[in-house]
Amino acid sequence: MPSDLDSGTILRALEDAEGYVARICFKTGPPTLSGVELEWTVHDAAVPSRPVDPVRLRTALGPYAPTTLDPDSPAQPLPRSGTVSVEPGGQVELSTAPRRSLGELHESTTSDLAHLTDLLGAAGLVLGDTGIDPHRPPSQVVDTPRYRAMRCAFDRLGAAGRTMMYSTAGLQVCLDAGTVGRFADRWAAAHEFGPALLAVFATARRHAGRDTGWASARMAAWQYIDPARTRPAWSPASGSADPVGVWVRYALAAPLLCVRRDGADWTVPPGITFRDWLAGALPRPPTTDDLDYHLSTLFPPVRPRGYLEIRYLDAQPGAEWIAPVGVLAALLDDDRTRDAARAVCEPVAGRWAEAARCGLRDPLLAGAADTLLDLALRSLDRTGLPPATREEITRIVARRFAAARKGST
Repeated sequence: MPSDLDSGTILRALEDAEGYVARICFKTGPPTLSGVELEWTVHDAAVPSRPVDPVRLRTALGPYAPTTLDPDSPAQPLPRSGTVSVEPGGQVELSTAPRRSLGELHESTTSDLAHLTDLLGAAGLVLGDTGIDPHRPPSQVVDTPRYRAMRCAFDRLGAAGRTMMYSTAGLQVCLDAGTVGRFADRWAAAHEFGPALLAVFATARRHAGRDTGWASARMAAWQYIDPARTRPAWSPASGSADPVGVWVRYALAAPLLCVRRDGADWTVPPGITFRDWLAGALPRPPTTDDLDYHLSTLFPPVRPRGYLEIRYLDAQPGAEWIAPVGVLAALLDDDRTRDAARAVCEPVAGRWAEAARCGLRDPLLAGAADTLLDLALRSLDRTGLPPATREEITRIVARRFAAARKGST
């Protein structure tokens, strides 16, 4: 398949698009880099249920505010190179620079998070500590053509889209895809571990002042919006199928969420896929830039972006984000540990709905998670994290299981 197309090239043939997706989404090599994207809901420190005004948030972030919040902002990186973005409901996201060791990632992210917390604190704002807003119903804070088109597309399918856009906060772990001989295993393993790890680290039970009954109402919201762009690209049925071919088919069969154009209206008629666009469904042909943008509108639990972006985790309280990051690194980066963990998770692979609803109250998930976490904790010494951090991860995991035994999620 052709794969050497430049940015902005007009796509006229299906094989050109297939080759382009394959080239940019899977870059293989020794797994050395890691990063995180941390999202939080934002609240008034005195009255957490009070809406957060975008002007107040923009003022608090100052020169670090993204241009979606302030078109004139310089959008400076934080002191340790992390960048700040703001989601449509006012959720703040910190995206780190890639780091060559997990210890370096932990140290730099901790520093940038402290700086961000201080900025917001000076304005009387605090970061939330769960995966969904426990105090407020969905409410728009940031509006852009992309977000308007997204809302329009999701509204056709019900209310879950607005909940996802305006109320949820996740933790995304970014890890290298791996070598040519191993990246298919890492791709499958990242999916197989998902339901058990979602259950362990679920934090999103309360939303808008009520108990939702879900361990992760955040994941529930994702499951109820457009499945063509949110369902897992890998499933137990796909087994060892070529990840590149699986993802190419997934991406080109997904409906367009929006098409960038001059003006405020980026909406598209429902049901038009990128494959349809290539076949002439819209007035102009797509370009490689359009395909890049389309890929950014796909939200499966694991998304290939040249690396593996693992998206199924809820936001964690405060500094506890390092626990799921350390666990995933420990499970994925050692071949023997990864293979043992995959065998443990085989009975629960694909149990996304059960993990979101029941968390560790599901006996199958609880049993798999217990063994999975034991494997991870015994492999933490290979992650490069200092002993004190490894001990803290162990304490966090123990607290989660203790809470589950008491019937809490």
